[in-house]
Amino acid sequence: MVTKILSRGGPACGYLAVRFLIGMGLLVSLPLALLVVWLPDVRRGLVRLARFERSQAARYLGLPEAVGTWSFKRSLTLLGLPFVAVPELFVAVVAVVGAPAALASMALWKVDPGNVSLMGLGVDNWLEALTLGPLQVLVSLAVLGWGAPALARRHARVVYDVLAPNEAEQLSQRVEELTRSRAGAVDSHGAELRRIERDLHDGTQAQLVSLAMRIGIAKQMMAEDPDRAAKLLDDARDGAEQAMNELRGVLRTMYPPILSDRGLAGAVSALCARCPLPVELRLGELGHVPAAVEAAAYFVVAESLTNITKHSAAGHVDVLMERRGPELYLAITDDGIGGARVSAQSDQLGRGSGLHGMLHRVEAIDGRLELRSPIGGPTTVEVVLPCAS
Repeated sequence: MVTKILSRGGPACGYLAVRFLIGMGLLVSLPLALLVVWLPDVRRGLVRLARFERSQAARYLGLPEAVGTWSFKRSLTLLGLPFVAVPELFVAVVAVVGAPAALASMALWKVDPGNVSLMGLGVDNWLEALTLGPLQVLVSLAVLGWGAPALARRHARVVYDVLAPNEAEQLSQRVEELTRSRAGAVDSHGAELRRIERDLHDGTQAQLVSLAMRIGIAKQMMAEDPDRAAKLLDDARDGAEQAMNELRGVLRTMYPPILSDRGLAGAVSALCARCPLPVELRLGELGHVPAAVEAAAYFVVAESLTNITKHSAAGHVDVLMERRGPELYLAITDDGIGGARVSAQSDQLGRGSGLHGMLHRVEAIDGRLELRSPIGGPTTVEVVLPCAS
């Protein structure tokens, strides 16, 4: 219980404390900056701060971080940060210091009776110390586990909403996202073609060349040494089987055979059944799903379950897949530690690159992927894939 309270309250108090420091820094530096710095530089600095604050709010809430431009007028709302940061810091201090201070006051009240306080009241006897002390511990733990996280989420949500880009900025952001997704899809497609070419060249092609040589040698030796020729043909047969297995492996990465055999619902059910963690699978009506969408959905579930098993420390996974009009909706949720991020390179724990590849696979067919993974969890990957032909 205490561990859960600390995991919830620690990041919340840290978030509120940093907002206080930024607010006080803004309060002190802005008047000086207006005196000694060019106004356009001040404007740019405030816009960059607004972008940073919304990014931090999105990170804390586990929401996607918006990119693009921010207007100066919207950034002016940050001038109210110092006024809300002071009471927020008070809550964070109470949450962090309240319990240790209560234990210290309970033990040391006799050193200075009447001047040691618990719950804001002076303590001059053991009855008050043993009554007010545990009460202050409980109150501070409640603030740490529930009050501070609720306040931090509320602050982050207000910042996230108030500093949201307007329609023109959202349109510009969407254009940038489409440009980036198309470039990523082209790069991903090129990398996939190079991988397939490499697998075929280094594996299957080498096996087929060796197979042709063995058959040719066996044909020449058939009359003079039939036993050795027969052995070469046996080796050639084994080589042909190995080449077929390698070719199946290459094809499996392009379109898993289980999708052809059992359909998308059956393939995803098999993935969930093989997962070492308990998985609750909820399947709605899927209707007709194009092959490219089937493959993308299958690989999203496979990669998500792999990531959860390796990195999340989760105890349960929930998978929802259903048709919503012309789109296939997919959501994978786990109750793990959270903190997942999409990045091109893996972090020190090996996380991130798998989600990056998943994002490219989804965007390549004009789908959308949203990751929500606040610190402490839960983590949800939502994917929407267009199914209209």
